[in-house]
Amino acid sequence: MSIARGSQRLAGLLLLGAVAAARGSEGRDVSLTVYNTDLGAVRDERDLPLETGLDTLRFTDVPARIDPTSVHLEAVDGKPLQVLEQNYAYDLVSASAVLDRYLDRAVRIRDEDGEIYEGILQSHAGDQILMAPDTGGVVILRKDRIAEIRCPELPQGLTTRPTLIWLLSTDRGGPRRARVSYLTQGLSWTARYVAVVNEGETEVLLGAWVNVTNECGADFPGARLQLVAGDVHRVTERPVAPRMKGAETMAMMDGGFEEEAFFEYHLYTLERRTTLSDRETKQISLFPPARTEVEKEYEFASWKGNKIRVVLSLVNSRERGLGLALPAGIVRVYKADGEGRLQFVGEDRIDHTPKDEEVRLFLGEAFDLVAERTVKDQRRLSDRVREQDIEISLRNRKDSEGVEIIVEEYLGGDWTILRSSVPYEPIDAQKVEFRVRVAAGEEGILSYTVRYQY
Repeated sequence: MSIARGSQRLAGLLLLGAVAAARGSEGRDVSLTVYNTDLGAVRDERDLPLETGLDTLRFTDVPARIDPTSVHLEAVDGKPLQVLEQNYAYDLVSASAVLDRYLDRAVRIRDEDGEIYEGILQSHAGDQILMAPDTGGVVILRKDRIAEIRCPELPQGLTTRPTLIWLLSTDRGGPRRARVSYLTQGLSWTARYVAVVNEGETEVLLGAWVNVTNECGADFPGARLQLVAGDVHRVTERPVAPRMKGAETMAMMDGGFEEEAFFEYHLYTLERRTTLSDRETKQISLFPPARTEVEKEYEFASWKGNKIRVVLSLVNSRERGLGLALPAGIVRVYKADGEGRLQFVGEDRIDHTPKDEEVRLFLGEAFDLVAERTVKDQRRLSDRVREQDIEISLRNRKDSEGVEIIVEEYLGGDWTILRSSVPYEPIDAQKVEFRVRVAAGEEGILSYTVRYQY
């Protein structure tokens, strides 16, 4: 075997011996369940040619990032098939791996000038190779000047791709249909939404895509694809294969996926097969665009900044045009300008959202609305009681559009509002909300007095 250099660097390996091909790749049927959390469950069913009694089987086409402790092999025909031993061979062939195996062993090196060196390989660290030639002494060679390193044979223990090696016992040989199930990292998916706001900013046309990414080190041709939305707990030391039972009611989604409640998560099943190749991101429509009502709101919360925020609010209900289990993802929002060209107006990330829940999208900060909060006065009535007079100026610089601004105030401790120029509504124990109407070109003043007791 030789290790050859291209014009400037060490390039690769010329394997002089044949590597035994893995058995059992005919009639392959792959199913994938991909989670949000860099995790995939693979079920790989295929015909395996087995021998009666003890048999050693090499199973390839497995990911480089497989969790070998999660592997389960079973015969589909229900006949006994016992796994006595399992090995996972993942030391892959590479120039560095071969040279590691040939330390303190004889190699033959030819440099770019054609000079031949034969001797014992001492080191190949960094950009140099150190060898002890047969003629005595020590030779140090720069790797970028080496044209070829020849080794007598491919070292044992190296494989061209990750391989599961089983020692099996069966009393029924011949072609057997078997299923291999395992977990692997390197598979993940995310949801991406596109929302187009109508001219009156009362509706959006919402479409959804899923981005499925494969970085696990294996290809999955013609696979059945399922996606799980939800936060699945995992124990790092001992991964456990997910249970595939207990599904509830199925709901159709006219975009290629069917959605169903599954345990405490939601499962999306692609109605057709698809190929997911290694180092590939595939985009698939989750559901066709749906039209739903929205409300544009203006919010001011001083602890979030001194700007007035623009928010689109919608209810994920069937009555409003949705009513779907929305997986977590980024929503990008567009609106057509005066000439009908779509312009990007903002984006936000949503969490997993069940039906009939509210979705709020923070898109940016209002250009023509200005807020200014001032503590006009504060008084300490005793060691445990103090009061503050707060004034918030809200200025609307729009030419012709009046707005309602939602002012949210954070009040810590035991508080009481003694006076307010605008009605308020408690949100929780520490926050209250005011709604202030401000006409175009006008200024609205919110003032209130709060007493704190400690």
